[in-house]
Amino acid sequence: MGKTTASTTKTNWKTPVATWTRWLHIYLSMFSFIIVLFFAVTGLTLNHVDWFPEKTSVKELDGKLNPAWVNQSDTAKIPKLTIVEYFRATHGVKGLLNDFRIDDRECSISFQGPGYTSDIFISREDGAYHLTETNMGIVAVMNDLHKGRDTGKGWSWIIDFSAIFMTVISLTGLILLLFLKKRRSNGILIALIGIIAVGIIYWLW
Repeated sequence: MGKTTASTTKTNWKTPVATWTRWLHIYLSMFSFIIVLFFAVTGLTLNHVDWFPEKTSVKELDGKLNPAWVNQSDTAKIPKLTIVEYFRATHGVKGLLNDFRIDDRECSISFQGPGYTSDIFISREDGAYHLTETNMGIVAVMNDLHKGRDTGKGWSWIIDFSAIFMTVISLTGLILLLFLKKRRSNGILIALIGIIAVGIIYWLW
């Protein structure tokens, strides 16, 4: 009687764990499918940039903004936000504001985004400026997204969630394997071979 009760308890414990693990593995895999696919593909494009050559597009233009914005003797009164928004509205400048420097003769502004840079130099005397905008192509955009470079806080959260999802998917897959008696030994053996192979490759090369 005691053996039957112990066996039943053991079975009752395994069934819900296996069910929930399978549910998490399947639905998290489907939910994060596009994310996992994106990081898999960009891992390849990032590791082999020479396989995906792209033409960099550079656009240069000159203009003039309100001299009163930049020729003030007190640099603390220069309206940085107004100037930044002027370039976004007038020339469609994208990316994050990376730098805004002010010296005696000019102001320099730098914007950066995935696969994108924009540099602006403004004369403090008359407000004349020169803008250089560089677009490095879709593969460069994807690679920068993979690295999280110049992508902002929102994309940083996506990377964090992606890492969590992939960790949970991997762990639930391993737990599911432990419930498959016929495949458990071979599966664990193959996993160990994979770990050892990666370690040997890293050590040798």
